Amino acid sequence: MSTSMPVHLRAVRFWHRHKWSYFFIAPSMILFFWFIGYPVLRAIILAFQKVSLRQTEWIGFKNFQDVFTSSLFLDSMWHTLLYAVCVVAAWIVSSLAVAALLQPLSNRVQSLFRGAFYLPYVTSIIVISLVWIYIFQPEYGFFNWLLSVVGLPRVLWLQDPNIALWSLILSTVLVIPGTGVVLYSASIGSIPRELYEAAEVEGANALQKWWRITVPLLKPTTLYLMVIYTIAGFQVFERVYIMTGGGPINRTTTIVQLIYLTAFSDFNFGRASAQALVLFAIIAIFSFVQFRFLSTDVEY
Repeated sequence: MSTSMPVHLRAVRFWHRHKWSYFFIAPSMILFFWFIGYPVLRAIILAFQKVSLRQTEWIGFKNFQDVFTSSLFLDSMWHTLLYAVCVVAAWIVSSLAVAALLQPLSNRVQSLFRGAFYLPYVTSIIVISLVWIYIFQPEYGFFNWLLSVVGLPRVLWLQDPNIALWSLILSTVLVIPGTGVVLYSASIGSIPRELYEAAEVEGANALQKWWRITVPLLKPTTLYLMVIYTIAGFQVFERVYIMTGGGPINRTTTIVQLIYLTAFSDFNFGRASAQALVLFAIIAIFSFVQFRFLSTDVEY
């Protein structure tokens, strides 16, 4: 005979033991489901409906069919993918490089530089975008002034369809993300010095120590930064909306901006919800791949 406790008795005992825990987290869970869970559920339902001011009609996968046959959506997906890949790669490399350069400095100087690099992160993206508009201005912008100094012709940074998207990418990657600098600095500082001393005894040079010790032990930090930077890259909206509005001729339109236009300009909430679900699936796939190749049990 089995002496194990029946399932319903285990459930009752578990409830009596943890009931106050559920009581304390109930307010947060109610707010979460009301302001996040319910809207997400409604968006999923809307993706299979045709919504108008008078009626709502269930149309199945018609919205998804329209999404994947739309050349504008495919173009916006390519623009978003290109933007995200370039920005994530540049931010990871620049954050790691700056953190490595700060490591030999004293703690006080490191804190000063960390704060300086983190300052743009707390600045409104709207303000930063407006500043970049003036920098890219064709007549009196800073970049064209630099070109005129060396005798080169001016460039229509945000008006030329061939370089407008690259100008947006440039304006993003030139701002080194403070989050990456702070996290990488903390992670590098926590790596035991004994590992580097042992490598020196074996005859390893600075580059070998960096590549064989530092970079592998920073995998958890790199994974976290890549995930949050990928999400931020695919969700880019404010910068595009302020600087180009998706132009010229839709050459800088991104998925989130297209979702905004579809929902609040065309009032096609069903298709906008379908586009949002496709974006969610893309981000989930990229995150899964990153976790698959960068996850590790070693952490410092």
